[in-house]
Amino acid sequence: MVFVVEDDRSIRELVLYSLRNSALDCVGFESGEDFFAELKNNKPDLIILDIMLPKEDGLSILKKIKAMRTVAEIPVILFSAKDTEYDIVSGLDSGADDYIKKPFGVMELIARVKRLIERTKKSANAETKLSFEGIEVDIPKHLVNIAGREVSLSLKEFDLLCFLIRNKNIVHSREKLLSQVWGYDYLMETRTIDAHVMSLRQKLGDEGKFVQTIRGVGYKIGEVK
Repeated sequence: MVFVVEDDRSIRELVLYSLRNSALDCVGFESGEDFFAELKNNKPDLIILDIMLPKEDGLSILKKIKAMRTVAEIPVILFSAKDTEYDIVSGLDSGADDYIKKPFGVMELIARVKRLIERTKKSANAETKLSFEGIEVDIPKHLVNIAGREVSLSLKEFDLLCFLIRNKNIVHSREKLLSQVWGYDYLMETRTIDAHVMSLRQKLGDEGKFVQTIRGVGYKIGEVK
């Protein structure tokens, strides 16, 4: 089941029609109020959420979703005509799993929806804990702990850390990290990765030294020689 929160009726109906034609059950909502009322009764597999909504905008709704333990793990795709790198990164760091710019291609939308649902189901059956040199990660609880100190990370910082630990001692290019951590090839400058790595290092404190820059190649997490 896919929930579509979009106040523009023509766009909402187009998305719903496309999803149904792709054998996906879906329900549309004009506002956040209607959406939350239904969320109390039914839990979708994915949420498509417009940012520019009346009364309460999509980013505010997204923060509420991620604060609710019962639905926080549901993947969210943000919909918006805002297409600057800042807008995309802000949306992703607020907890979104994907970001689709308007106007959009229907085939691309369906492909991303199916891919995200499939990836989420695989993740549910994956490992629940990761660790590296004192950095302990609890994936379901979205917690990072270092020697009894809880480290607060944004969604993408957390995803980046998990990817690096899963692939420790392997050097990854910025382009590969954008593709693997953000889910597909974003049309963003690679300095997005640099900013996230810098922030991740700072938050990890002394253990940030394990997140290493390999000049001219990219980044890895590994033992410091």
